[in-house]
Amino acid sequence: MRIPHAPAPPTPPGSRAPARSAAAPAAVLAAASALLLALVAAEWRPLLDLDGGISRTTHRWAVAEDGLTRAARVLTDWVWDPWTMRLLCAVVVVLLLRRPATRWTAGWLVVVVALGTAVQQGLKAALGRERPVWSDPVDTAQYAAFPSGHAMTATVVLGLLLWVLRRRRPGPALWRTALVVAVVSVAGVGLTRIWLGVHWPTDVLGGWLLGALMVVGAVAVHRRLRPAAPDAAPGPSAGARPSSTPEPSTSDDPPCRPR
Repeated sequence: MRIPHAPAPPTPPGSRAPARSAAAPAAVLAAASALLLALVAAEWRPLLDLDGGISRTTHRWAVAEDGLTRAARVLTDWVWDPWTMRLLCAVVVVLLLRRPATRWTAGWLVVVVALGTAVQQGLKAALGRERPVWSDPVDTAQYAAFPSGHAMTATVVLGLLLWVLRRRRPGPALWRTALVVAVVSVAGVGLTRIWLGVHWPTDVLGGWLLGALMVVGAVAVHRRLRPAAPDAAPGPSAGARPSSTPEPSTSDDPPCRPR
């Protein structure tokens, strides 16, 4: 007599899909980041010539357009500064700590942002790439050039906060506004660094690529270690019909007879 095997428990829908969907972007970002890093470290002449040509052109524009340059300095030094980004992240962390269900996510945010800063500073120290030097600078910056700390920090912080917001099922208007603000900020901070002549274009590109790679990797880790329901469960869909099967009673009261 053969004893039938119990069927394997069904795999929760979507449990493997996030891992598969994150693998391709992570691989592309990792390959692009590694290639750019290798070319910068090797001081590949065509890349240096491209950097120099773009930077000389934008510097001439920055010198000529004094009003736009002052606006770029305000944006890059105050609105999109790495410390402003970290302060924004800290506010979100405090809000997440107020709910036990989201405290793990709060700690995850702190660790990833801190790790991003460590990676950024480590690469700067390892490569020691010189910043652009001008006879008539419109702004100054310290330490090594690659990768751009402004670009990488904005990408990491705003990318993570967008994902956290998405988990809470925001309304369409709020989500579109947050997405536009994040994209404009990440793109804008990189362009201001090039405009002000304190970074080569590939420094900014490296910050964007490495920051995006960290976001994709961090989200994958979160999904693997905390495969729980989102922070805000969605309500019933408009087209869903209530089940005709009565829920099992959880009360000691006798069941009501249908009339």
